[in-house]
Amino acid sequence: MLQSRFSKGLLTGVFAGFAATVICLIYNAWYRGSSGFQLSGIINVSSLIFAINTVFLFIGVLYGFINTLKKGDILFVILFLLIIVFCIWKTEGVQRTDNQQLNTEFRQLLLGVVLITGIAVLSIPVLFHSKKFEEHVI
Repeated sequence: MLQSRFSKGLLTGVFAGFAATVICLIYNAWYRGSSGFQLSGIINVSSLIFAINTVFLFIGVLYGFINTLKKGDILFVILFLLIIVFCIWKTEGVQRTDNQQLNTEFRQLLLGVVLITGIAVLSIPVLFHSKKFEEHVI
């Protein structure tokens, strides 16, 4: 079935977002279980599901548009590498609470979520150009 670049980009972004959400939920459960970290006001099941899927919906749309440019894939990867590095940098400075132990645990949890979503974002161009992905998934 032939699809436009826009719809293919959108669907690829939604798929990558769904995969990132599932992996982030698993990481969240594992991290909380192994560390005993209990603060859940910011990073919790609901926020992970809603935020990641919403962000990836927009990233998929953005990729659908950027991909129409001659060097769109390169632009997309460079742009999101910069955003990922910026997010990692800002994660290191987050102050969630006055308790240093809880701050460290929150940063580790947040860093894992940032890295998982970053890898998923960078997988979008690879998935977009994969014939097997197009045939079997979208």
